Amino acid sequence: MKRSSYKALLRPLLVVVSGPSGVGKDAVLARMKQLGEPLAYIVTVTTRLRRPKEVDNVDYHFISSERFQWLVKHNQLLEWANVYGNYYGVPSRPIREALEKGQDAIAKVDVQGAATIKKLLPQAVFIFLMPPSMAELTNRLRKRLTESPDTLARRLKTAEEEIEQLAMFDYVVVNRQHEIDLAVAQIKAIITAEKCRVIPREISL
Repeated sequence: MKRSSYKALLRPLLVVVSGPSGVGKDAVLARMKQLGEPLAYIVTVTTRLRRPKEVDNVDYHFISSERFQWLVKHNQLLEWANVYGNYYGVPSRPIREALEKGQDAIAKVDVQGAATIKKLLPQAVFIFLMPPSMAELTNRLRKRLTESPDTLARRLKTAEEEIEQLAMFDYVVVNRQHEIDLAVAQIKAIITAEKCRVIPREISL
C-alpha cells in the first residue's frame, strides 16, 4: 500500500469512556483537557442539579427537564437515560461536527449509555474505567457528600452489575487513587494504538 493511500484510510475516532458512578470519569477527562490533548470533548447534558465546583457547559450542560424533552423529541441526543431520577444525554451534533472536521471526539457515559451507543456505532472505541477495588469506590462516593445511605447502597449495587458488563468494552483502564496521570497515559496509548490499525475504524453518524 502506498503511503498516500494509507493516510487516506485514516479516520477520526469516537472514544467512549464509561464506568461506574464515582470512578472518576469527569476527573480523567478534565485532566486530559488540561494537558491539551487534541480531542473534541463532548459535554453531556443533564437535568440534575449542579454540584459545588462544577461549571456549566464545561462539566455538564445543566438544563431543565422541559429542554431535555425537547432535545429528545427532536432527535438531538445520541443516547439518553434516566439515572437515579435525573436525565443524562449525549448530544449528537458536536460529535458529528468533530468527525466531519477529521477530529477525534471523546464522550463519557454510564454503562447503559455505552451499550446504546455500541448498538448505534459499533466502530467507536469503548473504554471501561475501573476502580481498583469496591472499597475505594465506596470511599470516593462517601467523600462526595452527595449520597444518602440508600443512594450509596444503590450506586454500589449498580457498580457491581456494571463491572459484570466489562466484556462489552474494547479496553479497561484502572483509575487508582492519586494516579490519574497514569489513567490518562493509558487512554492516550489506546488512542495511539487505534491510529496504528491497518484497517481503521470508520464512524458513520
